[in-house]
Amino acid sequence: MESTGDDGQDYAVELQGFIAEVSVSEPERADVIAELEALQSIYGDAAIRVWKGNGNGPLRAWSPGGPIRYEVVSSLSPPHEATTVRILVTLPASYPSTSPPQLQLLSKYIGAFPVTSSLFGDVLRTYLSSAHGVEFRPGEVAVFDGLESVKERVGAWFGEERDRELAMELAREHGREREHPPGSGSSTPKPKEAIVVSVPRELDVQAELPEGIELIVAEPLVDRKSVFVGRACRITHPSQVPPVIAYLMSDRRISRAAHPVIHAWRCQVGNVLHQDNDDDGESAAGGRIAHLLQILDVNNVLVIVTRYFGGILLGADRFKLINQAARDALELGGFLDTDDHPTAKSRKGKK
Repeated sequence: MESTGDDGQDYAVELQGFIAEVSVSEPERADVIAELEALQSIYGDAAIRVWKGNGNGPLRAWSPGGPIRYEVVSSLSPPHEATTVRILVTLPASYPSTSPPQLQLLSKYIGAFPVTSSLFGDVLRTYLSSAHGVEFRPGEVAVFDGLESVKERVGAWFGEERDRELAMELAREHGREREHPPGSGSSTPKPKEAIVVSVPRELDVQAELPEGIELIVAEPLVDRKSVFVGRACRITHPSQVPPVIAYLMSDRRISRAAHPVIHAWRCQVGNVLHQDNDDDGESAAGGRIAHLLQILDVNNVLVIVTRYFGGILLGADRFKLINQAARDALELGGFLDTDDHPTAKSRKGKK
């Protein structure tokens, strides 16, 4: 493991010197030293750093009889492993016999998002409330469990912030589309088309759709900053479903959503009707789309709904929006009743 940080400082050597100093002055804190060495082996030689305050003053990590402080620099858990977080660990002199550790966020930003006061407070309460993190048992070391709890909480917050940004971007695109619909500058009106969500070319590295598959994309539904996008395509065999899902998940604008591919499908092969669904983390949502397909008596179709979380809980309304997004895609694609939708083919849009 690398022992130096991006600034070239050898944090491993510094930490070993600090450990030696504490071991000599306070041998009774052997459990704390063992925990420090275990954390270093888990997170990496450069991840555990002796705390120096703001970096301008003298070393303030520890003085005999006082609390021990060190900084942990670690990446978040998948799928956010490219983002790092800095956490200050403070161990009171009575830790772990009677007092829990104290954790504090040092990062002012997680990725591109400024840390909120509520997230900062949740981290401070890691050991003070079972609702916010880890139960502390006197006599047991607990820093690792607390750090993992914080990483999980920060990762969830980061995912919500990113989804909110994507949802706002889609909402803005939706607004621009309504203000300046395609062909509005032309003297010849054009039929309404499904909104095409554009992707920067550097992110547009995708798997291939099965031959003959055409994805229909309905106009996004926006409610309290959450965005729901319905897609549908005709299928002739169940084996076509996984490649379509893989195609969508290879698009980072879709895969980064809170629930990228809530879906259901029905396909008649000979005399056998095959069907299945997937909630994609949104409990019972896939089953509701499957029920919609059943009551509409729609076969040979795959419907996918992508939900971008806008930061406001929608309660049961989210299921209505998911079903509406699915129905909009079915209607736009002409899957409900082609006789009632003679222009369905001309209104199709590709993802």
